[in-house]
Amino acid sequence: MSADARRDRLFKLLEPVAAAKGLDLEDVTITPAGRRRLLRVVVDGDGGVNLDQVAEVSQGVSKALDDSDVMGTGPYVLEVTSPGVDRPLTEQRHWRRNKGRLVKADLRDGSLAEGRIAAVGDSGVELRPDDTGTPRLLAWEELAKGRVQVEFRRRDEDDRHEEDAGDGDEV
Repeated sequence: MSADARRDRLFKLLEPVAAAKGLDLEDVTITPAGRRRLLRVVVDGDGGVNLDQVAEVSQGVSKALDDSDVMGTGPYVLEVTSPGVDRPLTEQRHWRRNKGRLVKADLRDGSLAEGRIAAVGDSGVELRPDDTGTPRLLAWEELAKGRVQVEFRRRDEDDRHEEDAGDGDEV
């Protein structure tokens, strides 16, 4: 069985398992790991994913795989996880789940847009650049993908800390 065919079969088998727990199946990958294979199943939900949900999905996935021949007879290790911050934003739900976060968006015309996700709707994503504050609506057909930018200290947190200091000095 080809890798693409196996991945498609895994998606069809495992999507209902994730959905039963109120989660979306985001990705399935199989990679060699010595004499075994690593089957990584990535799930996500609107409120994020907690450890109890990961454990429940893991049990459901394990049972579904045991009842199926999709992984063949060779040994494998199952890992159920949530997507990392470096996951590309490609679906509307990815953008919605990251509302308020700073992102860089690759546009289909080859240009870039950067800003904080202010709104996500049927027509597209509204980004608010930090420097101008003027929102820009990017239509879904304009967007190729986006990436969340890691922030060690958000700008609005800096403002709150300065207000809390209360020393009267202007910045």
